[in-house]
Amino acid sequence: MAMPVRFGTDGIRGRAYEQITVDLAYRLGRAVASVFSVPVFVGYDTRESSPELARAVLAGLSDGGATSVNLGYFTTPGVAVIAQQRNGAGIVVSASHNPFYDNGLKVLGVGGAKLDHATEHAVTLALNEAPSPNSEDFNDVPVDVTAEHDYAVHLRHLVPGDISALRLVLDCANGAASHVAHELFEGTGASVTTLHDKPNGRNINDHCGSTDVTSLVAKVKELGADLGLAFDGDADRLIAVDDEGHVRDGDDMMVLFALDFRARHVRDEGLVVTTMSNLGLRQALAPSGLQLVETDVGDRNVLMALEERTWSFGGEQSGHLIFRDLAPTGDGLLTGLMLCDLVARHGALSLQAREAWRRVPQALINIDKTIFDDEKVRVLYEELRAGFAVPDDDVRLLVRPSGTEPVVRVMIEALDAEFVTEFTNQLRSIFAVSSVA
Repeated sequence: MAMPVRFGTDGIRGRAYEQITVDLAYRLGRAVASVFSVPVFVGYDTRESSPELARAVLAGLSDGGATSVNLGYFTTPGVAVIAQQRNGAGIVVSASHNPFYDNGLKVLGVGGAKLDHATEHAVTLALNEAPSPNSEDFNDVPVDVTAEHDYAVHLRHLVPGDISALRLVLDCANGAASHVAHELFEGTGASVTTLHDKPNGRNINDHCGSTDVTSLVAKVKELGADLGLAFDGDADRLIAVDDEGHVRDGDDMMVLFALDFRARHVRDEGLVVTTMSNLGLRQALAPSGLQLVETDVGDRNVLMALEERTWSFGGEQSGHLIFRDLAPTGDGLLTGLMLCDLVARHGALSLQAREAWRRVPQALINIDKTIFDDEKVRVLYEELRAGFAVPDDDVRLLVRPSGTEPVVRVMIEALDAEFVTEFTNQLRSIFAVSSVA
């Protein structure tokens, strides 16, 4: 019997062929076939292990009696849209923003929605009971070549505004957006330059995409572009670069979108953010009277909070933004279109962001789980807070294990920038951390 498997905050993720094995992928297909009675759409990203793992998933679905459709290389939110349009469920083979040697398996519910806890539990039980394949030599399954175009057309229908005057630079992270982003954004009439859109199986997220926008910043400045858009490996998140070369994350975009929605009386019921969102966001939105709700990190937590309140908009600092009335999950390509529309209507992103809010100094440090010591962090925090005489309301410390990587994330923010710098420097010294996230 294989070791029991549990879903993390974003499915199952680990080293390809070590934690994420062909056997596991096949058994997940069998499990999903036993839980769902609808067609299952399977998409995968561009890392070298993904096609083989997807073949195993498709074989498991077939052997389990499910109707399955191979979407080929496809973004995670794209799989969700196709599942929504065609009344099915989904499985995505992707490790999102992780390096090429990792991979992951994510299950989307009927209509492309994130799994609720009860359904996830049912899939987990079925997975741990599912049989292994008799052979790991699986047949290729033909790709549905109509789905990508349908997805692009759908997104453009959602955001039909005229953005043809904009000059855009896209960073596709050598990931799942590498092909569809061309059709989508070039089809708007905008001037489009594309970076990192030639995946080779190993260059996904490699010094590119939403986790490293260095080359995107340089290209935006070089071309004098209006906007740079950086996707991650499976294109469910977006990080932007404004016309002055400043990086704009999910907090920037949530402030601007929320204020725009409020002014136009659309999607203005309230905003859901996570514990990672900057204190400055809360300060900027307070005068608008917009209600804010805070959840634990994870776009599923944001989505669940939106559904509980029947609200439309929320997201994460990392660039996962959810427009619940438009899409079943966060979608970096949709967010990119929405941001282009905002710039086309209101002008330069740099000016909009500067006028809307001021970010409170914040730092995020990733510490290896094997050396992390919570008590050392807490003692340092209290000693420095006393030394700097920082009031409780002007500082925030958040410590949480990552749901996708073997690290503990320590976030510190304070009105006093010197306090943040000193805390960060001392923490890096204690744990020999070479860089800040």
